[in-house]
Amino acid sequence: MDTAVNTVTGPVSPDALGRTLMHEHVFVEYGTALRDCRPLGAAHEQILATCLGVAARIKACGVATVVDPTTTDLGRNVPLLKHVSEKSGLNIVCCTGIYSTSTYQALRLRLGGADAVADLFIRELSEGIGDSGVRAGIIKLVTGHEIDEDDHELLCACARASVATGAPIITHTEGMLGPDQQRILHEQGVPPEKIIVGHSCISTSFGYHRQIVAAGSYIGFDRFGMEGGMPDEVRAASLKKLIDAGFLDRLIVSHDSVWYWVNGPKIGSGPYKNWKPTNFFERVIPMLQYDGVSEAQIEAMLTGNPRRYFS
Repeated sequence: MDTAVNTVTGPVSPDALGRTLMHEHVFVEYGTALRDCRPLGAAHEQILATCLGVAARIKACGVATVVDPTTTDLGRNVPLLKHVSEKSGLNIVCCTGIYSTSTYQALRLRLGGADAVADLFIRELSEGIGDSGVRAGIIKLVTGHEIDEDDHELLCACARASVATGAPIITHTEGMLGPDQQRILHEQGVPPEKIIVGHSCISTSFGYHRQIVAAGSYIGFDRFGMEGGMPDEVRAASLKKLIDAGFLDRLIVSHDSVWYWVNGPKIGSGPYKNWKPTNFFERVIPMLQYDGVSEAQIEAMLTGNPRRYFS
């Protein structure tokens, strides 16, 4: 197992990550299941220019690293990520894993079982994704509002890959299943500190949040700016409550933004005006500072906690 973090341009030390946004999507295209890293054709230069523009804006906020948990069935495009990283100087960590149950079922059928799916994840973490030579640095998994048999099987496959490689796991949650995800992964041998329960900020329940962090995992306040039904002021208040309760060292922040979304909404304008990867710096940090959160505490969430998680 290697303590270095795989980025799309090669391994780096956790100490070199700097300010890190732990959940952003550089490029998303639905309907690409099992067609990984497809060529972007004539649109490539436009897409690259758009993504480089976003990269420049977040670098101006002091961000040095972005974790991109875009799976193969969300349009994972390693060549694009590598170009963005090389041209911008931004570290990008890409993922292995699966977003939808239907993709998992198709991949399990094609490869010959759950163990073969786990073996694919292990190869992408230890050898590379396809023939790209780029190794994934994190495992992404998704559950919906309940964990059915396929979800459980996928959790176990991800756990096997994590145990085999030492790679950490970031989850997607729809409801309040973080403790269930933790329990299953931990039962399969994954240390709780290698897990981020993503999108936990869709809940305002302090009890739910406390249950996750008290068990040793990180909690993702990773949808700042996605304000449909949940203003950033509410998320910031929940974050402050956890800081005051002594859980600063288990909090990570991000936006879940999409820099270029094929046939998707235009992020950063209209109803999505705040859903952009500079929002935390422009709007949320002032909210937290007004409530008494110190610069050192903010830096812990942006720099110290990601470094420890990857270590």
